[in-house]
Amino acid sequence: MVSTLPNQDHAQLTLNDLERDALAELANIGVSRAASSLRKMIGQQVLLSVPSVEVMDGKAAAALVGEREGDNLVAVQQAFSGPFSGRALLIFPQAKSLELIKAIVGPDVAAAEATDIEEEALAETGNIILNGCLATMANILKQSLTVSLPVVMRGTGPTLFNANEPAPVGDDGLVLFLYINFSILDLDIRGYIAMLMDLPSLSNLRILLDEFISSVMNDSAEGAARI
Repeated sequence: MVSTLPNQDHAQLTLNDLERDALAELANIGVSRAASSLRKMIGQQVLLSVPSVEVMDGKAAAALVGEREGDNLVAVQQAFSGPFSGRALLIFPQAKSLELIKAIVGPDVAAAEATDIEEEALAETGNIILNGCLATMANILKQSLTVSLPVVMRGTGPTLFNANEPAPVGDDGLVLFLYINFSILDLDIRGYIAMLMDLPSLSNLRILLDEFISSVMNDSAEGAARI
């Protein structure tokens, strides 16, 4: 998969195939745990998966979401800090978010009532999924992260990616994109998890991923030797 990056050293910024696969696996473990929590919350089968991971600059990320989903987007944002820091966004097309809310509140809830609890339901859903991913990644990498309370936002791609930033996301702002597929009550609800990080944070994450990969490979080699 091709990553869209500014005029900087690509080898320093991009993830190699092993790192990308490892990160996708960690994310899948995280969303699987989140799916279990969502299943308990709504009382229905929930399947989540992260089929791909990509790194790009902020402008390209905003353009990509806009091209695929249009201008009406809703997102849940949580800031995280630790060995790698940034902002995590769970992003949906507005129409898909409404399907998600209906799945959560149930078919018997009146439209007006569903609207009243929409913010709370979105925030709770985002908190479950984002915390599931972030906490799982940190735990498996033997690290810890501090995560803020969820905030629901609406707007275009550029609006969401530039929220609370002193200046628009430019060439130095990198986005780690995790595409996420939902299946709830036979509904196809696609979305995105975007982790906005600067170069030092992404570099730190790469170091931790490489340590994790080396550990897994060493364990596999030791296991094969014992056989």
